[in-house]
Amino acid sequence: MNTTEINRIAAKQRQYFQTGETFSVSFRLDMLRKLRGSIKKHEAEILTALDKDMGKSRYEAYMCEIGMVLSEISFLLKNTSKLAAPQRVRTPLAQFISRSFIQAVPYGNTLIISPWNYPFLLALGPLADAIAAGNTAIVKPGECAPETAAIIEKILSECYPKKYIAVVQGGKEENLYLLRKKFDFVFFTGSQAVGKIVLKNAAEYLTPVVLELGGKSPVIVDETAKLPLAARRIVFGKLINCGQTCVAPDYILCDKKIKNALIRYLIIEIKRQLGEKPFDNKNYGRIVNKKHFDRLCGMIDASRVVFGGKKKEETLQIEPVIMDNVTWEDAVMSEEIFGPILPVMTFESIGEVYSVLKNRPRPLALYMFSENRKNIDFIMQRTRFGGGCINDTVIHVATENMGFGGVGESGMGASHGKAGFDAFSHYKSIVDKKTILDLPMRYQPYNEFYYKLIRMFLR
Repeated sequence: MNTTEINRIAAKQRQYFQTGETFSVSFRLDMLRKLRGSIKKHEAEILTALDKDMGKSRYEAYMCEIGMVLSEISFLLKNTSKLAAPQRVRTPLAQFISRSFIQAVPYGNTLIISPWNYPFLLALGPLADAIAAGNTAIVKPGECAPETAAIIEKILSECYPKKYIAVVQGGKEENLYLLRKKFDFVFFTGSQAVGKIVLKNAAEYLTPVVLELGGKSPVIVDETAKLPLAARRIVFGKLINCGQTCVAPDYILCDKKIKNALIRYLIIEIKRQLGEKPFDNKNYGRIVNKKHFDRLCGMIDASRVVFGGKKKEETLQIEPVIMDNVTWEDAVMSEEIFGPILPVMTFESIGEVYSVLKNRPRPLALYMFSENRKNIDFIMQRTRFGGGCINDTVIHVATENMGFGGVGESGMGASHGKAGFDAFSHYKSIVDKKTILDLPMRYQPYNEFYYKLIRMFLR
C-alpha cells in the first residue's frame, strides 16, 4: 500500500474517532459480534491460508489460532459492559462531599503490528481487545504469511469501513512508515530487534506501547520431576507450530543425574507424537521460509546431535532435533531458536540454575518440572520472566483470566482478556465534587485552626 493511501486512512480514522461513535458499549459489542460471525463464516478459508503459509494442520490451526480468537471475543462479549463501567473507589474524608471513580476510556487511533508465526491469532486477538476498548485500529499483518494476511483483509473489509478498522499490507517499508506516524497506542508482536525500533519511534510522540517479544525460554527439570509426563509436555510445547512459537521451550536445564533418562523419554515422546518418520506426518508443519530454514540449519552442530536432524529443503522441514552437551558458546544458544531444535544443558544444584539465569536476558516464558515445592518456589520467586507453567508448557497463554506479556528484553505490557482490554484503555481518575458544601480549609488566608484540621485529615 502506498503512503498516500496510508495517510488517508489514518486521517479518516482520526476524524471518525473524534465523532465519539466508538465510545458506546453497545456499538463495541455489535462490532465484536460482526467479527465473530465473519470468522466463523470464513473458517475454511482461514484454515486453508494457514496451511499454505505455515503448513499448519487443521487441528492445530483451530486449536492455536481460530479457536483462541473466538475465545477472546467470547470473553469480551461477556465482560466488556462491566470492564467499561465506572469503578467506584473510596473518597478520603478531606474531599467531603464527593464521589470518586475510575473510568476506562479508549486511547483512540491504534496500530497493531502482528508477526507471521501465529498470523491470525496475533492480528485479530489484539484487534478484538482494541474494539472492546472503543478504539479505531490499523492492522498490519505479517508479510511472511501472505495468504493469512489476505483473508484477514477480506474479513475486516467485510465487517468494517476503513475509517474504523483497516488493513495495511506490505513489508518493512510499510512497517517503518506506519511507525513514524503518530498513533495514540501501538501494539507490537515480534522480535526484540524490531521491538527496539518500535519503541524508539513511539518515543518520538510519547506513544504508549505493548511489546510482545520473545527470548530464550528455559525448561528446568529437577530430579523429582515425573519424567515421562515432563517429556510429553515439553515435546508438545516445543513442536507445536514446528517450534515457531514465542513461548516455546527454547532449551532444557536439567539435573545432571536425570539427563540421560530425560533424553530417552523425549525421544520416545517425539516418536509417539509424530511417528517414526515426522516428514510423513501430515500434521507436522514446516519452517516459514528459506531464510529461517537456513538459519536453523546453521544452529545444528552434528557433533552434539543425539536424535533427529534430518532436513528436507524442498518442503522446508527439519526433523525434531535433540542436542546434548551444549554450552553457552554454541550457535544454538546465541539467539532464540524459533524452530524444532532442543538443546539440553545440565546443573548440579538448584542454586546453580539461579546463578545461570539471573544475569541473562529475561525470557518471555519459564517452565519448571518438579515435585519439590521448595525448589519450585525458589525458582518462581527469584527468577524474572514474563509468565510460565509449573509441570507444563505453553498453556498459560490460553486463558483470558490471566494477562500474557513479557518483561525487560521479552517485552512490556500484557494482553488477553481483561489485560487486553486494559492495554487498549486509559484509566481516568475522576472526583465528582458536590456543590452543596465547600470546606474552607484549603483556601488562603491560612490560619492555625485550619492547619490543625489539615494535619488531622492528612496523616
